[in-house]
This record gives sequence, structure tokens and C-alpha cells, in this order.
Amino acid sequence: MDREPPMSRIGALIGSPARALMLTELFDGRALTATELSAVAGVTPATASEHLAQLLSGGLVTREKSGRHMYYRLASPEIASALEQLAVHTTQIIPGRSVSRRVRTPIQNARLCYDHIAGRLGVAIADALVTKGALIILDSDYALTVTGEDLFETLGIDVTALRKSKRIFARQCLDWSERRHHVSGVIGAALADLAFDQGWIIRDSERRVVTVTPKGLREMNKHFGLQFVTDGSQIRAKVTAQ
Repeated sequence: MDREPPMSRIGALIGSPARALMLTELFDGRALTATELSAVAGVTPATASEHLAQLLSGGLVTREKSGRHMYYRLASPEIASALEQLAVHTTQIIPGRSVSRRVRTPIQNARLCYDHIAGRLGVAIADALVTKGALIILDSDYALTVTGEDLFETLGIDVTALRKSKRIFARQCLDWSERRHHVSGVIGAALADLAFDQGWIIRDSERRVVTVTPKGLREMNKHFGLQFVTDGSQIRAKVTAQ
């Protein structure tokens, strides 16, 4: 072949266990230093810098300097979404890596997928918004209805400003643990920002994992019609039409 297909280059970049671990650690949208990522990947800082240089060259991550430190993050929400989708298919095709639907870990229950809520909680929110008529499904996206605009305005979300974003507005993002869709795009990010700002969810000590607070249980029931049953680390959310 005269030219290397772009897909083969991406495959080589994520084919390294160390680089794959680094990328996975960046799934929650935060920026980390090379030292922090070296600890995650189990390699020396010097080796981590070499891996990160390759990820930078491949366009999968970006970096920015703050003070004496250089911070790395995923290059875009689209990169995060693509890697998340790959995780879905990986669990389907690799023997012994199937996800149990009966026993869920905290990261399967509620987590961040870059800048939006994923896991069982994210899927439940998406189902609730569709059930309430706030979102309707259009191919691979969601469309926000008049009912949805009214709901978001009630919650203090500026829909007009969101529509001006160059990002995808509302995308159906296939959840790797639930095998169903949660909401990504600027709508998904706005919902996650709201949940954090209002104290509905808080970050757990385990990176990417989020915990629903007692206030979150009440408010998501009030606004989305979600009824939660908590059992240890498990979250069960039932959508009820309102």
C-alpha cells in the first residue's frame, strides 16, 4: 500500500496498554500531568512523556501549561465518544470481558463520559427526558422539544446559548456498561454541569465515578420523574411519566 490508512495509526496509538490506560484515565474530561498519568499506566515519568508525545502527535490529546506543570486532556468530546464506543464493542468481542448486568461496580452505576453523565444513571436520565417528551429520538441524535426547552429554562439552562455552540447539540451516546444510550453533546454537558452546580451529584474518590446525593435523589425525581432505589453501591432508577 502506498499510504497508511489513518485507522491503522489510531489503532497503533491505542494498542499500547500504557497509552490505553492514560486515555481511559482522561475520560472524565479533566486535565492531568504526565506524572499522574505515569502512575496510572505503571510506567516511569520519562516513558509516560514518550507515550504522551505520540498521543499528541496523533491528535488524541492536547496539552496546556499552568505554572510549572504541563497538563494533558483528551483532544475533544468527539475523541472521548469514539473511545467510549470502542469500549462497548471491545466488551462484546473479547472473551471473558463481558459486563454483568446484575452486579454493577460504582463506575458502571454512575460516571462521567468526558463531560456528560453515563452509566445506569446517565441512561436513566435519557430515558426520563424521552418519557417526559423533553427529547425525541432522531436517528443518532436527540431533538429538544418545546417541552424540553421549558424544562431546561425552569432548571436555569440557557438553551439559546447552547444552540450557538459549534459542538453537536444532543447525541445518542452508546453506553459501554448499559448497552443503551445516554445523552452527550452540549445538552449532556449542560445537564452534568447543572447536576454538579446544584449538588445533585459529587465526584467520588475513584476518578470518573460520581455519587448521587440525597438532594439529587429528590430533585431528579421532581424534575425528571426518576425514582431511585439504592442498595449499597447499586443504583436502580425507575422512570415514571409525569
